[in-house]
Amino acid sequence: MRALRVTGRWTLEDRLAVPVHDVPFELPADARAFTVRLSYDRSAGVLDLGCHGPLGFRGWSGGARSEYTITPAWATPGYLPGEPEPGVWRVLLGLHRVPPGGLPYELSVIPHLSPPVAPRVRPGLRPPPPLREPAATRRALPSLGGLRWLAGDLHAHTVHSDGSLSVSELACLAADRGLDFLAVTDHNTVSHHVELPAAATFAAITLVPGQEVTTDLGHANAFGDIGWIDFRQSPDLWARTVQDRGGVLSINHPVAGDCAWRHPMTARPPAVEVWHWSWWDRTWGAPLAWTQIWSAEATMIGGSDYHRPEEGHPPGDPTTWVLAEDPLEGLRAGSTAVSATPDGPLLLRHGDDFLIIGGDGLVLWGPDVRRPVIGDRVTVPARPGPHRLETSRNEVMALCT
Repeated sequence: MRALRVTGRWTLEDRLAVPVHDVPFELPADARAFTVRLSYDRSAGVLDLGCHGPLGFRGWSGGARSEYTITPAWATPGYLPGEPEPGVWRVLLGLHRVPPGGLPYELSVIPHLSPPVAPRVRPGLRPPPPLREPAATRRALPSLGGLRWLAGDLHAHTVHSDGSLSVSELACLAADRGLDFLAVTDHNTVSHHVELPAAATFAAITLVPGQEVTTDLGHANAFGDIGWIDFRQSPDLWARTVQDRGGVLSINHPVAGDCAWRHPMTARPPAVEVWHWSWWDRTWGAPLAWTQIWSAEATMIGGSDYHRPEEGHPPGDPTTWVLAEDPLEGLRAGSTAVSATPDGPLLLRHGDDFLIIGGDGLVLWGPDVRRPVIGDRVTVPARPGPHRLETSRNEVMALCT
């Protein structure tokens, strides 16, 4: 079948006017699938790629891919499979980086009379052990009111956006790190959600559905099985939509370079990813200072933002701890703590006490307390407000909401 080809040049003015443009097209009546291919000089700029069908969102891959295919039974990771419904489709093009002289591009839409054969799946992974020891058991953490401490990571990516691992591979890696749960938060898509239940069972870990709502002015994680959040809308609308659907919204890495949070918001979600891999010098107080100003009742969380092994920050670096039966319930209640690793020093608000594990030689800091920690398992009366464990040189080793 004949392909549709569109050529043009995006300008800096186009980017400033609307960050995400669309190119409309219609499929022939007998098309059973289609492929979209984008070509441009990647050394000169960055164009994001996505798809919106006549009935709604069908996928997003940002700048990680230059083509995608959608068929009734399967689709490129990041995209939703399904019959190609009649009507006007739109290729979404995000003008992420456009040079002053403009960025020429070519776009092709190739209809298929019969669906292409699905790519071969990578060989199966080794079977996981039948039971994994919970983090609370491994670290001898007591339960409280029928709730137990769960260890997890609230920020990770797969091949459905710009990560290198499949959902199952990522789940096994996180479980092998000793985590009880992992939020899978691919950029601006929910195509990975359908794979989470099987991968969770296979790896013996709880997988939390998520989406990293990603824009030029900041990123936020939408947690929960709540459907797609339209990143083209305002952050206030993200927050209302997430809350109305029963999810939780967090502000991600708010002082991380060009991904820092710069969106204005009327209401401020309390969950903040204070501890992100980019906080490589934890004597630097900016993440804590920003969070203190953002919300007096901030729920502090951490996320590795895992993409691929060679980056050197695996799932659980850092680890978020929640006191709950379910991770989302713990986030809603604000019952959180963050440690550098699953087995690193730990500061927990446990009822009326602070429980400090592995903190011998560190210093407990809070609004009204400065005291050395003596011993590897210490209990002291809790005080209101955020607290932390630091070294003698003010390097943060653990946080507690």
